[in-house]
Amino acid sequence: MQITWYGHAAFRIEIKDAVILIDPFLSGNPVFPKDLSVDQVAEGVTHILLTHGHDDHVGDTIAIAKKTGSQVTGNAEICNWASQQGIKDVNPMNSGGRVDVGPFTVALTMAHHSSSCSSGELDPIYLGNPNGLVISAPGERTLYHMGDTCAFTDMGLINEFHEPKIGIVPIGDRFTMGGKEAAVACSRFFDFETIIPCHYGTFPIIDPTADTFLTAMGAGASKVKVPAIGEAFTA
Repeated sequence: MQITWYGHAAFRIEIKDAVILIDPFLSGNPVFPKDLSVDQVAEGVTHILLTHGHDDHVGDTIAIAKKTGSQVTGNAEICNWASQQGIKDVNPMNSGGRVDVGPFTVALTMAHHSSSCSSGELDPIYLGNPNGLVISAPGERTLYHMGDTCAFTDMGLINEFHEPKIGIVPIGDRFTMGGKEAAVACSRFFDFETIIPCHYGTFPIIDPTADTFLTAMGAGASKVKVPAIGEAFTA
């Protein structure tokens, strides 16, 4: 599995027969590499998975899906909204569900957050409940992108049901778990082999680095991979 982080919660996941974008917040992302373009990131993309409807997660989904014909997976409200924007291939789901899309299966989990997008009017557009995402593919370790969330005890059930070995974990505080809470969640509820922190360093009001998380992980910090933005690595 090849993984590239583009800052915030945006990731490109490459596996056999599929190229997946998760929460592709690119063109409006302050830390998106200046030497990259959205078109470069979108090249070869087959699937877009969305954890929730906030603008800093939906990002460039519509433009990329129209350009590539990639399938958009998310909760029912997000997929209905994407259809209204002209996306033909949508894959609506909800918490607890699992769908086989061919090269991989995707499951939606709970996340504790909110979910809406800007409407251009006073009121935002409600886009269903927030989710985490579990990706399972033959020959690959199962990956769990937690989405935007706090820690919650049912993470133990997520681990029991899916046994993820790669965890993508929000650590930036204010809108998600902070580093200390995220470390407790990873250590108490999961048996991750690789932990990738995200949702930090993007805006001044969230934590600028992964340092708090790394310190709180203690001996478990050896499992943490802090990727450089825009550089692919194998997991």
